[in-house]
Amino acid sequence: MRRAEQITDPITYHGEGPVWSPSWGGLRWVDMLAGDLLTLRSDGSVDRLHVGDVAAFVRPRSNGGYVVAVERGIALADGPDDVPTPLEPLWDDPNVRMNEGGCDPHGNLYAGGMAYDQKPGGAGLYKITPEGDVSVTLAQVTVSNGLDFSPEGDLAYYNDTATGTTDVFDVVDGELTNRRVFVSSDGTHPDGLTVDSVGNVWVALNGAGRVRCYSPRGTFLEEIEVPVRLVTAVTLGGDDLCDLYITTSKENLDDPEPEAGALFHARVDVPGKPVLPYRG
Repeated sequence: MRRAEQITDPITYHGEGPVWSPSWGGLRWVDMLAGDLLTLRSDGSVDRLHVGDVAAFVRPRSNGGYVVAVERGIALADGPDDVPTPLEPLWDDPNVRMNEGGCDPHGNLYAGGMAYDQKPGGAGLYKITPEGDVSVTLAQVTVSNGLDFSPEGDLAYYNDTATGTTDVFDVVDGELTNRRVFVSSDGTHPDGLTVDSVGNVWVALNGAGRVRCYSPRGTFLEEIEVPVRLVTAVTLGGDDLCDLYITTSKENLDDPEPEAGALFHARVDVPGKPVLPYRG
């Protein structure tokens, strides 16, 4: 098994949601419960921008700005380094927060939540159109996590961590349908995920200290070890999209590893896909 290399100090409490986009100069991720966006610069330094009580995930906007999920909704920025402006909350319950999301090929934003106490079925997955219309895609979600689409856009892969499985949907007329199990994570906790340019699915296994790659048929292909139990999310980036970036956390750990909260990296053979932006 290959081992990922550490490329930053352990600078986050709960690192999550890495995304590569040339629009903001490379890699961006969140220190979720600090409410901060982090951007890795070409010299290895990291910029930090506070956006709210929670910064759950971030995606570029097609206009050159970005969208970030804050505690109970989203916030929009017009420029890559601007402070975002929050929109109206999607819900009022203070016990539920945003957790993870992503965009589809049509420019819609999917935003998923979780209850702070991880109450089963306590949250949902919402679809936000470029016009700002909001609908519920999935109700009674426990810990909404990774979401990404196949290269053709006809399949969507999704983790509700509490299920212990990575699921797959057919995408029909822009809607997620026919949910079924893609792979079981063998007693581990599937967290963030990303899909590469040939449809392989990389899944972060929270609590297991590794990320795992599956073929489009669900066949195990490869595993990369991380010296931190709480591996949270993965993305592919770099100039050739063959750099695998892995975020980690020390959330609620009494005895975190010295590296917990750092960003990790590995090279892979199959490149990723360019990130799908929000068109709103």
